[in-house]
This record gives sequence, C-alpha cells and structure tokens, in this order.
Amino acid sequence: MGRRPAARAGTRTYTAAMPRSLTAVHPGTVSPRRPVPSSIPRPEYVDRPSPAPYDGPEVKSPEIIERMRVAGRVAAQAMAAAAAVVAPGVTTDEVDRVGHEFLLDHGAYPSTLGYRGFPKSLCTSVNEVVCHGIPDDRRLEDGDLVNIDITAYLVIDGIGVHGDTDATYPVGDVDEESRLLVERTHEAMMRGIKAVRPGRRINVIGRVIESYARRFGYGVVRDFTGHGIGRDFHSGLVVLHYDDPAVTTVLEEGMTFTIEPMITLGTADYDMWDDGWTVLTKDRKRTAQFEHTIVVTRDGAEILTLP
Repeated sequence: MGRRPAARAGTRTYTAAMPRSLTAVHPGTVSPRRPVPSSIPRPEYVDRPSPAPYDGPEVKSPEIIERMRVAGRVAAQAMAAAAAVVAPGVTTDEVDRVGHEFLLDHGAYPSTLGYRGFPKSLCTSVNEVVCHGIPDDRRLEDGDLVNIDITAYLVIDGIGVHGDTDATYPVGDVDEESRLLVERTHEAMMRGIKAVRPGRRINVIGRVIESYARRFGYGVVRDFTGHGIGRDFHSGLVVLHYDDPAVTTVLEEGMTFTIEPMITLGTADYDMWDDGWTVLTKDRKRTAQFEHTIVVTRDGAEILTLP
C-alpha cells in the first residue's frame, strides 16, 4: 500500500463517486470485515485512527532484514494465490477472501486490515482506479485490468515486520494498449530497482522511472509514493517515482523500502471517491502498478518480495 499524500490545500479536487456514464468502475457493496484469530499478532495500529509515529532507523539490522525476507516471501505467495482466481465473473471480494485466508494460514496478519480504517485485507484497483480500491461485489469483466496490493505482517521470535507487494493482472483478453501498459509499468519498476546503489541519491529511482514512462507518453502519479518499511508499515522514508533534484537522501546499505510506480495512459491527476480511499485517474484512462519491497545491498538491491 503506497504512502498517502499529506493534506495540501488547493492541490487536488476530491469528488464523490462519478456517474457511471464516465467510468465503468463504481462503488459496490463491501462485505463485513473478515475475522482474524486472536492467535495471530496484530500491528499496533489496527483499529486506531493512525499508526504511532516512526522514530527508528531506515537502515535495518541483519536480523530485521532476515525476518523481512520471510514476510516478503509470504506476501509474494499470498499474491500468487489471490491472482490465481482472477478471471471474468469473479468478484474482487473473492480475491480478497483468498488473499486473506492464505495469510492467516501462514500465521500472517493482513497489514491493510484496520490500517487507518481500511476494511479489507488487500486492495483491488480495477482499470482507471489508480490505487487503494476496496474489494467489493463488483465482478471482473473480460478485458479488465486488476491491480492487487497485499502486505503480510509476520511476527518471528517476538519481532513483527511487514512485506509489501503489488502487481497488475489482465482479466481474460485485454487490448494491446492495456497489455503494453502493464508490461511497461513492470519494466519501469525493475529499472527503478536496478538503479539502486549505496551512495546514490534516492531520487535516481524516480528519474529512471519517469524517463522510461515518458518515452510512451504515459503519466506518472506523483502524490502516492513508495515508502520505508520494516517493523513499521510506513516509515519516514519517501520514495518518489519521478525526479525531484531537491531530494538529497543518500542510499545506504541496509535501507529497506518499497518501489511502486503507478503509471497511467493519460493524466496523473486524480479524483477520490467519498470512501476516502479509492483513487481514480481524472481523465478515466487506465492505469497500472507494480511494487516490490527491497533492501539496499553492497552492490545494488535485493528484492524481498519474491516467492
């Protein structure tokens, strides 16, 4: 789940759900919150208005990184399980159910469940929904794109860590423009990961991603970013997916964070439904996203969210 932007007066116009004539995606019925056994430890923020402020280091210890490898693998496997049910006629709520049950079966808590009031165990963002779509009774249609964002919180030897991952999937037969958008968004993420090196400024990631996306006339969403991660779901570290020369943070070995570009076929401007979560492109053109949790290594980066 990407970091949400801080409130800034006058920068965006937020609207209620748009008329169906303007978008194929509209609010559906959200099922009751799925239960989690009391035996599975919860993050501290569950059902609180907001998480406790992060005051820890961005460079993680080898012990924390090893735990994150385990949580990352569980998240990646949960993603694969949820993606396996994606097909025309399947509801996004069913995708949520599968991801939820997989995490619980592996002793993990779904990090999004109860985070700032989010009601589900993963996000499903369809077509023009940029991010943070809430799973509901909408059935996926042939030709849709669906983005799944899932995070595992796993407590190992008394220490809890998060592994966060995200991917976009075609539903049935998609048009060529959509197929290329998905392929190129994944490539943009991978180029961002390959740009990581200790000693470089963190803005190199956004520079590489934005440069690649602009080759095709795509928009790069600016107000939702990658983030530091570890024992906390979101730390103070912000990872932009566009170039900002003013960003001076230097990458260090042991830093852990997500890279998760959101790429659109048109504008990067957006509206938000009145649920406070669902973000849609203002021009209602399609969008895609991919995300991995990584750790900076001596000579590059290691992806922690691989199966």
